Amino acid sequence: MLSRVANTLYWMVRYVERADNLARLIDVNQQLLLDYERLDTDRLRGFWQPIILSTGDEEAFSKLYNETGSDEVIRFLTDDPRNPNSITSCIALARENARTVRDQLSDELWEELNALYLFSRSDEASRLINHDPPRYYENVRRSAMTFLGIAASTTSRNEAWEFMDLGRHLERADKTTRFLDVSSYLPTANDGMESLSEETLHWTAILRSCGAMGAFRASQREISAQSVVDFLIFSKDFPRSVRYCIEKVDISLHLISGTPRGAFSNEAERESGRLLADLNFGSTEDVFKAGLHEYLDALQERFNHIGGEIFETYVLMPERVQLTPVAKAPSLSAAAWWQWEQQQQQQ
Repeated sequence: MLSRVANTLYWMVRYVERADNLARLIDVNQQLLLDYERLDTDRLRGFWQPIILSTGDEEAFSKLYNETGSDEVIRFLTDDPRNPNSITSCIALARENARTVRDQLSDELWEELNALYLFSRSDEASRLINHDPPRYYENVRRSAMTFLGIAASTTSRNEAWEFMDLGRHLERADKTTRFLDVSSYLPTANDGMESLSEETLHWTAILRSCGAMGAFRASQREISAQSVVDFLIFSKDFPRSVRYCIEKVDISLHLISGTPRGAFSNEAERESGRLLADLNFGSTEDVFKAGLHEYLDALQERFNHIGGEIFETYVLMPERVQLTPVAKAPSLSAAAWWQWEQQQQQQ
């Protein structure tokens, strides 16, 4: 597979996943605020500012807006074309990536993504954002889930699929940590979080953002900071937990390179294996001992490192390979073939 194609498929799915997660985050936060009718403007700001801080876009937001109210945050994260990480921007970038590799996608997959793009730019979308936001975010979420379902149903399980699955799970792991990190920026007890029931509402909202409420209830746990953090970081079964996503990342990386799991042939595999081991043997006590925000921030840095190593290994590498005759190589995947060529040149 060409490195350009692999990189395009990887980012196409990452952008769709990012748009889906942003829609979840905004919609659930809006619903949560219905339980805080007594909040004044300052306290409302205290519930929207954490959304910006958790996404890491505070610098870009501060350059465009003077206030951190609900209207400003919703506009910035939903349909502001000046924000490259807004929902509409992510959908447009996903569609542009898909357009450049149109021949690699099924007709159904392209049509679903194109329909989502056209909806995001339509008058109907503008009307829903202004008058019925939950309906707008529901449409985005359902289209994103339909897109991923069609991809799973119509894509051969080859390198193209593995790069798509790699992008989906790495992005999903990152956004789960950012949902959890919202709690680090919420108002203190003196600023609006006035009771245990209100704290429970907040952790319930995080579970809903991840679509985890039903699975969490099935585990028969009480809603608390410790139980929610444990479920969304360390669960082996829930498909949006950090541990589950990183295991999928590790599996995809090894299937792409052809290297057996437990070994590594590049830095991306090495780092994903180390992170997975830390999650396998980690605990909620470790998280709160280190500090929830600090722990989540460290996870996000490791996700970024894995993403950077994926780019170094599979996108930049072909540009460094010299087109010189080499001995016949064993049967390997395209990615492993590149690595084999490099090894031969160094001998």
